[in-house]
Amino acid sequence: MAKEITIREARLDDLKALIAMFAADDIGGHGDTQSEDALPDYQRAFETIAASPDQTLFVAELAGEVVGTFQTAITTTLTGRGTSFMIIEAVQTRSDMRGQGIGARMIEFCIETARARGLPRVQLISNTKRKDAHRFYERLGFEPSHLGFKMALK
Repeated sequence: MAKEITIREARLDDLKALIAMFAADDIGGHGDTQSEDALPDYQRAFETIAASPDQTLFVAELAGEVVGTFQTAITTTLTGRGTSFMIIEAVQTRSDMRGQGIGARMIEFCIETARARGLPRVQLISNTKRKDAHRFYERLGFEPSHLGFKMALK
């Protein structure tokens, strides 16, 4: 099925489908909701991403339906003699479509894009509770190499 999957940049009219995917995620704990009063927050975020030259929000389509999403960001650090690399973020496959090669196609797209740009690596983080996702990423060739930390600010 992965061959039928189309990857393209997200459009504003994809937003409700993306919000629905994130709101259905019971592991992420990001507080995503399909409530209409939250829509302006999502629209602002979409516009910020769309305006950034270093970030891109993508969707995976199957038969004209949005079935997955991910975001990429290119960052440059002074370490590694000024290395730029791709960060893959917010990878989500619609829950009823998992196990059909959609996630693999999205990650392959990221890797292909990074290689075409001459970037030396792609990296991502994953919630420690997502054991299935960890096995998925390792099967695709990712290695757990760092421990991430975060702090919620009020």
